[in-house]
Amino acid sequence: MTEASSTPLSPESLPSKASPADHLANERTLLAWIRTGIGIIAFGFAVVKFSLFVHQLSLAVGNRLPPPRGYSAGIGIALVGLGTLTILLAYQRYRRTEQQLKSGTYATSPILLQLLIALIALVGVALLVYLISTT
Repeated sequence: MTEASSTPLSPESLPSKASPADHLANERTLLAWIRTGIGIIAFGFAVVKFSLFVHQLSLAVGNRLPPPRGYSAGIGIALVGLGTLTILLAYQRYRRTEQQLKSGTYATSPILLQLLIALIALVGVALLVYLISTT
């Protein structure tokens, strides 16, 4: 990351008023983050439902399956929470960017992206460990 991307732009380098294209781009970015959040929520929901399905299958066959370890339900719930957090943080970022565009003081902030990548990587590692330990 370059230093220029983390420092506010000078007022001389920005137009005095943001163009409609800037505001529309901000809205498109919000919608992309919302789609990402919904995808994470849907994946978490599928993981939880699969866990419930395996539990019900175990009961249906008379407990002849190995007992479930219970990690997948927790991971699924964590994914639903992560997706919800993604949407909330995206809205906060949208509002901040909108205010910066209106005032002509836009400064980039990669914190949402870095946070989301770290959390998804953490959940991915947890899923990987779980899958390796159960096979």
